[in-house]
Amino acid sequence: MNSSLLTYYEAIEKASADMLDAARAGNWDHVIKLEGACVLLISQLKNAARGSALSNEENQLKSRIMKRVLVNDAEIRHLAEPWLEDLDRMLSGRSQTLH
Repeated sequence: MNSSLLTYYEAIEKASADMLDAARAGNWDHVIKLEGACVLLISQLKNAARGSALSNEENQLKSRIMKRVLVNDAEIRHLAEPWLEDLDRMLSGRSQTLH
C-alpha cells in the first residue's frame, strides 16, 4: 500500500474539517491560515505522487476522503457567502441598510 500518499489525503481532509470548524465559529482569519496549509499539502502531494500509483483499495479510500473534502468545502463556501457580501459592500463604500 502507498500509505504515504494516503497520509497526504488524510491530512488535507483534516485541514478541511478544521477549516469548517473555524468557519462555523466565524474565525475567518484561521480559515485563511488553514487554507494556506491545504495549498502546501496539495503541493507536497503532487510531488509525492509523481511515479506513484494507488491500488484499487487505496483509490476507493482516496475517493471517500475527497468526497468529504468537497462536502466540507461546499459548507465553508455557504458559510462564507454573507461574510463575502459584507466585505464587498465595505470595499465598494456602500453602507448596510438596517430594516
